Amino acid sequence: MKYVKAESVLPQSLVKEIQKYVQGETLYIPKPKAEYRKWGSRSGSRRIIDERNAKIKAAFSNGKPIQELACEYYLSSETIKKIVYKKH
Repeated sequence: MKYVKAESVLPQSLVKEIQKYVQGETLYIPKPKAEYRKWGSRSGSRRIIDERNAKIKAAFSNGKPIQELACEYYLSSETIKKIVYKKH
């Protein structure tokens, strides 16, 4: 998140209206809900984790024990359980 001076991006009339409520403070203005992206969607991390989880589920379905998967993927047994028992 970067800092932007209100005077450089907002009309003076809007700055004056905002000053009725807040002066000299940092004000966060969130994105519209339609602009939100899920975690990792921009960097590709989400896709990588989804692919890893699919491999874990497949290995578990083929009989690989949870403890062995935990060691192989450097995850806790509880995390492996969450992955393999997740409904969707």
